[in-house]
Amino acid sequence: MSHLTLEAMQEMFDNIDSGAGWDMSEPKLWGYFFYDPSAEKLGDASYGLEDMGFRTVKVFVPELEEGEAEFYVLHVEREEVHTPESLHALNGELDAFAHSHGLAGYDGMDVGPIA
Repeated sequence: MSHLTLEAMQEMFDNIDSGAGWDMSEPKLWGYFFYDPSAEKLGDASYGLEDMGFRTVKVFVPELEEGEAEFYVLHVEREEVHTPESLHALNGELDAFAHSHGLAGYDGMDVGPIA
């Protein structure tokens, strides 16, 4: 099962409710992650994401498993409110964005309180 299904989004919200106890009706800081072997392609894609209201955090090389080919990750963020349904819809848009920009993929999101 993909980690970006509506069921997975509902489970994430349920876990936040029972664990962190954050009020998800209030804005949170959402981070979104894209990956590709080319840092340059990710950098170029960041401009399109900035046009969509995202802030670029960084492009970085993640910790790699032994023998794993090097790749880069683009981290962008936006302060917003989501429901499982709205997050699922946005994940679909971001996956399509990655595909249309020739990136290897969109890897999902994380969330935290706004500092």
